[in-house]
Order: sequence, then C-alpha cells, then structure tokens
Amino acid sequence: MFNRVISYFDNLYSPVALAADRQPPMGLRAFSLYFINQLRAVFVARIVLVAIGSVADALMPVFVGMIVGFLATTNPGDIFNEHGQAFLWMIFVVALVRPFTFLLDTVIRNHSIVPNLVGIVRWQSHWHVIRQSWTFFQNDFAGRIANKIIQAGEALEIAVNLGIDAAWYALVFVVVAVIVLAQLDPVLLVPIGLWMLLYAVLFAITMPLVARYSEELSEATSVMTGRIVDSYTNIQTLKTFSTDSHEDRYVADSVLEHTASFRKLMRTFTYMWSVLFILNAGLVVSVTWLALIGWNNGTLTAAAVATAIPFALQIMNMSGWILEIGSSIFRQVGNIRDSMDTIAQPLTMLDAPDAKPLEVTEGELVYDKVHFNYWRGKSGSVIDDFSLRVAPGEKIGLVGRSGSGKSTLVNLALCMFDVQDGAIRIDGQDIRNVSQESVRAAIGLVSQDTSLLHRSVRENLKYGRQSATDEEMIRAAEQAKVHDVIMGLSDPEGRMGYDAHVGERGVKLSGGQRQRIAIARVLLKNAPILVLDEATSALDSEVEAAIQEQLTTLMEGKTVIAIAHRLSTIAAMDRLVVLEQGRIVEEGTHAHLLSTGGHYAHLWERQSGGFLDMDVAAAQ
Repeated sequence: MFNRVISYFDNLYSPVALAADRQPPMGLRAFSLYFINQLRAVFVARIVLVAIGSVADALMPVFVGMIVGFLATTNPGDIFNEHGQAFLWMIFVVALVRPFTFLLDTVIRNHSIVPNLVGIVRWQSHWHVIRQSWTFFQNDFAGRIANKIIQAGEALEIAVNLGIDAAWYALVFVVVAVIVLAQLDPVLLVPIGLWMLLYAVLFAITMPLVARYSEELSEATSVMTGRIVDSYTNIQTLKTFSTDSHEDRYVADSVLEHTASFRKLMRTFTYMWSVLFILNAGLVVSVTWLALIGWNNGTLTAAAVATAIPFALQIMNMSGWILEIGSSIFRQVGNIRDSMDTIAQPLTMLDAPDAKPLEVTEGELVYDKVHFNYWRGKSGSVIDDFSLRVAPGEKIGLVGRSGSGKSTLVNLALCMFDVQDGAIRIDGQDIRNVSQESVRAAIGLVSQDTSLLHRSVRENLKYGRQSATDEEMIRAAEQAKVHDVIMGLSDPEGRMGYDAHVGERGVKLSGGQRQRIAIARVLLKNAPILVLDEATSALDSEVEAAIQEQLTTLMEGKTVIAIAHRLSTIAAMDRLVVLEQGRIVEEGTHAHLLSTGGHYAHLWERQSGGFLDMDVAAAQ
C-alpha cells in the first residue's frame, strides 16, 4: 500500500519534461522560478504542511507549561477527570497531526520534488546548452560546462527545500512563540526582540558574503574540474610528451585557487558562529532570569515559567540550525548564480521563426558573395566575397594552404557558423531560412578530426540514420573495409563486435580504424551532399586505395566537396578550386591547372607523390 503511495508521488512529474519556454532566463530570481514553477503544486503543498508542522512544534512548550500547571493545581487522582479533554487534544496534535504532517511532507519532498526537480533542471539545462553554437563550446572546457549543469539541479533543490524547511518553519514558529509569550508577560518579548534584531543583522552581514564566496568557490571548482577533465581527455598527449610535472603544476594551481576560495568561505563561517554563540547565551540567560523574577514577584505562574524557558531554549537551538541552513542556502545560491551565467546564455544561432525543413531535389550548392570572420568587428576576413556554384552531382576539390578557408566553407554550409554577408543556398533555398537540423541531415561529412562517441560501434554507425537495419549497417562497414576489425573488438564489460564500446572519442581504436568507421557512418547515412574533409588522411596506403574505390561508389549521384592536402586523392575530381586567404585564385581540372603553372602546379610539384598512381591521376 505504502509503495503505491510512494509510486504515485514519484510519477507526478517527468524529469525529462520540457518547459513551454525553452530559454532559461537570466537573473537569480527569474532563473530559479523558471524551474520551481514547473512543480508549483507540490511546493505549495510543502509550504502548507511545514507551516502546520511548525505550529505543532511550537505548541510543545505550551503543552509542557499546561502539564506543569495541572500538576501544581490539581489533587492527585483528579488530573484525568478534570483535564482529560485537554490531554486528548495534546495526544491528537502530538501523535496524529504532527507525525502525519511531517510524513506526508517527507514523501512529497523525497519523491515528487528532489529527484524530479534535480532531473528537470539538469535535463532542461543540457537541452538548452547542447543547442548552443559550436563557438560556445570552443571557448570553454567541456568539463566546466558539464559541472555547471550538474551542480545547478542539486543547488536549486537544496536551496528551495532548505528555505521551506528552515526559513519558513522558523518564521511560523517565532510568530507562535511571540503570541504565546506576549500573553504570558510582554516583558519577555524584550530580550527576544533584541536577540531577533541582532540575529537579523548577523544574517544580513554574513549571508551575502557566503553567497559571494560560494560563487567564487563554485567557479574555482568548475575550473579545477575542467582542467582535470581536460587532462583525462587528452591523456595520450600527456603521456607521449612526458609532461607530468608541467601537468601537475597546471592542475595544482587550480587546486590552490580552489583552496584559497574555500578558506575565505570557512573564515566567514567561523566569525558568524562565534557571534551567534554569544547572542544565544544572552538570550537564554535573559529570558530565564526575567521569568524567574516574574515568578518571584508573583506575576508569572510556574506554568508560565515552564512555557517561557523551553521556548527560549528551543529558539536558541533553532538559531544555530537556521544559521547552518541559511549558510547552506546561500552557498547554493552562489552555485546557482555561477551555473546560471553559463546555462541561461541565449542561443546565438537559431532557426528562423518560420523555418521549414530543407527540400533537396538535385543537390546544388551555391556560395553567393559570402563574407565571414571569426572575430566580428576585427579587420580582415577568413572568407571574403566568396562565390562558388557546385552543380547537382558535381564533384569538386578544394585546394589551398592551411588557413586558406577550406574547412570554414564546409562549416558554414553545415550551419556551424552564420555568414556575415552574402548567402549559402542548397537547391535555391537560403540555409538561414530552413531548419539547421534538416541542412545537416542533407550533408554527409567525413572530417579529418574523427571523433566517436563513447558508445557501442552500432550506435556510432547508426548515429546519422537511426532507422537503418543491422544488415545495412554491416554492408556499410564492409564497404569501408572495417567489418573484420569490428568483429574482433571487445571491451572490459565483455561486449563484443558491434556491441563493443569504443572509449571516449574512440580512443580504443587506431586513427585509421576510427576513420573507417566514420566513412561507414556516412555511407550508411547516404546524404545527397557529401563532404570529405581529409577523409583518408589517417589511412595507410593499402587501405586508402581500397577505400577510394568505395568512396567513388559513394560519390555516385551526389554533390561532393572534397578537401585534401594530398592532392593525388582529389586529382580526379570534376573541378578543382584553389583558395588563398578566403578567395578563389584558380579553378579547373587537374590537367588544366597543371598546364597553367600557377598555385596548384606549384603545390603539386612540392609533393613527392601520393598514394594513388600518379600517371593515372595526371592523365585524368
């Protein structure tokens, strides 16, 4: 029965739900309410239940005072006859109302709020951040971004729930205490009022410091995490260059900065608690002394004294708890602010409001007076007034020195960046006016920097076409000359073949094996436009020659852009386009460009030969 109740509260919300407005807002209050409002009903329920529980706790000193009064004024043997109804009300509050209230509140918090709110914040933050531009990720540590997303969910949940548990609970308790003590003797409110004033001053001074230092600590934690993850991600580079001491210093510096931030926060806590100990001592002594004076003068009964002193003791105990909780809340506020600055950044490359899916009928690709610079407002351009038409089914090769803009042109076509002037069109459709996902679906890319997901080979191969069958997947792997390699794979979990996991970025495979899997992935995707950016750069001569035959088959009927520094691999293209500083300086067939003696001819002469038959390539 109880499990069914728990399951009901577990399933009130989905941790992978999306908000109607997909853009988390900036500003601590707006950012927090963006997520809290999605669970508004259960938070309201918690506020009501905690208030009821606080009133029940505040009645405990009252009950103690009443019992002391009954004992002082009732003859033995008559107490239950004279005060039985009062005892029943006490039992009702203590044995039924209080436990049921806190039990229901615990179930709501632990099962409707904690896992779901944490999941919602993390999922929606990730959903938003993953749609940021490529530039966004190029300018930050992946580990740092991930740390901010992970910490945001837990920080918000802790801050809000502790606020209800502590601040709201304490407010209700103090209100009840003030009302009760005022009825006993208004003089008792003087030390409590003075204590509350000084406590509020202490809170107002220390909590902003806690929030600020916590934000600094959170940033230091993110940087430290980013540096550590960066080391692990590039572990091969670290090992091959034997840079242990340098890497130790690099990470140690972030640990020292993190520790310095931590020490500032801890120093604030030490000062805060030192002052609180003095305040609490003054509160208990003064309330007790005034209560005893009142009893001695005959203005307070024993029952009133027995009520006042427990209230003072309970407020004293609660004050330390509230300060501890408040510190935790403001530490989480600092974490939320730190995370918000990354998570709530507006998306910089959005689909047009009326964007429709790209419709590819022929595969024509046109660059029309394109201008692009990675650093807006800076002089000079990576791509300057660039125009090029790639006819449907035409196969062109982009040639040029490193930095001439070849890969940038590809990234612009893939909507990784947005052109600053001009336009890129596919079958007459400006790619800025169609959905970015549909543009990328229409282009198959094999890049020189092959990166695989730390998942199974099957998931990697089918990533561009989830609906592909296993038979189609295996056929693509065989065409890419990698099926036999895959069948020999295994991982520490005992998974084998296409189920084996390849490690982060495919680190368990050689460069050539990763490249062949990437080629198989594009073969399986079967997009109408094909981009080969140094597609065979990581392959040895024998495998490259075998795969070139499959690439020729792959290119049939497709519009192709191929980039290669090894000119022999693209010599057979329909047309070669030579770039220099983002401009076209030559174009034509391989034979034509050799005959002109220009840039291409000089580049060709400098190469000692490729992995293809040079005589055949020259003849073509």
